[in-house]
Amino acid sequence: MVTVDRELTHGPVMPTMLKFAIPMILGDMLQQCYNIADTLIVGRYLGTDALAAVGSAFSIMTFLTSILLGLAMGSGTVFSMRFGQGDKVGLKEDIYASFALLAGITVILNVLVLAGTDFIISFLQTPPELREMMREYLIVIFYGLVAIFLYNYFASMLRALGNSVVPLIFLAVSAVMNIVLDLWFVVGLERGVAGAAEATVISQYVSGIGIAIYTFIKFPLLRDGVKAKLRMSRVREISGFSALTCIQQSIMNFGILMVQGRVNSFGPAVMAAFAAAVKIDAFAYMPVQDFGNAFSTFIAQNYGARKNGRIKEGLRGAVVASMAFCVVITVLIWVFAGDLMMLFIDKSEAAEIIDAVVGEGVRYLRIEGTFYCGIGCLFLLYGLYRALGKPGMSVVLTVISLGTRVALAYTLSAVPSIGVQGIWWSVPIGWALADAVGLIYYRAKRKELYPAETWFGETAG
Repeated sequence: MVTVDRELTHGPVMPTMLKFAIPMILGDMLQQCYNIADTLIVGRYLGTDALAAVGSAFSIMTFLTSILLGLAMGSGTVFSMRFGQGDKVGLKEDIYASFALLAGITVILNVLVLAGTDFIISFLQTPPELREMMREYLIVIFYGLVAIFLYNYFASMLRALGNSVVPLIFLAVSAVMNIVLDLWFVVGLERGVAGAAEATVISQYVSGIGIAIYTFIKFPLLRDGVKAKLRMSRVREISGFSALTCIQQSIMNFGILMVQGRVNSFGPAVMAAFAAAVKIDAFAYMPVQDFGNAFSTFIAQNYGARKNGRIKEGLRGAVVASMAFCVVITVLIWVFAGDLMMLFIDKSEAAEIIDAVVGEGVRYLRIEGTFYCGIGCLFLLYGLYRALGKPGMSVVLTVISLGTRVALAYTLSAVPSIGVQGIWWSVPIGWALADAVGLIYYRAKRKELYPAETWFGETAG
């Protein structure tokens, strides 16, 4: 049997799931902290234009990260299934195949974005006065893609095998380092937006290389994986899961990228409001996103072990926990939206600029925040279908959610009486439609989702 820190196929369902989920949630809170640190420090010390440029650049980095994260999550789902089955040989071969596949894709992606930086800036409809600043930031930040791959690959692998604590530790070190370096480079050395990017990239490499070295030393399974044969059947299997999860993640963030282009057309004040509000928004609902990913690993391990009773019990508990959290966060966002927006503002800016940025950010946060239960439900559906071997359904739900968001963002915002608020309202409408489709599909197909007699073509013994 494969030895790991925690099996999710035994013990009380909700306590087991929560113990696994909490380090993931804390880890991503730290990740968001160092994303927020860039935005907050840039906004307070470099002004509204720099905040707008870095916020717009962050959208493209989120899109690129989503590609690598999707590939890593898809691989992690296969690892969880292999672990649930107790298939040590298959697990080693899958680890080797997935690393080779993802590393190659990372290199190609890095070359493409460095060569296409100017095209990206134009595609995002960046105002002329912000283009040089955005280019300065992007050129540096793109060099961190390899680090992003290393961290997400090894973090997904460890989490798939039940270890969610070690990724948290490396992320904590990276987050603290990023904040310290941000202050040093931007405030102390006065390196501007390039300094903020340099601080982020250095911190990313610390976490990426660190977790890779740790995993190689502490987990013999990884060293055995390096010695395994590269089987094309494993590459195809990994590609199937990873491609669909990657498509889901990248569609989600490509939609956001398209919306960013529309936001940019409203000028620097709206861009700055969006840059700050999106960071607050992501931080607010991020715990339910991570809980959905932990829930997915729990389901995948129990699916591999053919424990349908635990799957169904876990699903019921996850819905209650996720919805309760979303209600609490909705209340907090409504109460503190204005105070949170003010954290990102340089108080020396003109009063009318501050009022415009804060006012628009508060409108965004209260519209999105009212419907956090919708995104909480959607994250659970994504995780469920991915874990039950139906990643294509997760892609369908993502297309519905983001397709609706993009179409409505451009349509509604073109109406003079609605304007930019049409972009904000497009988001919860997209969530609601995707939730409806996902729940209808589940009710119609739930008996097929829990096969009792067969497993990957084998007869259950």
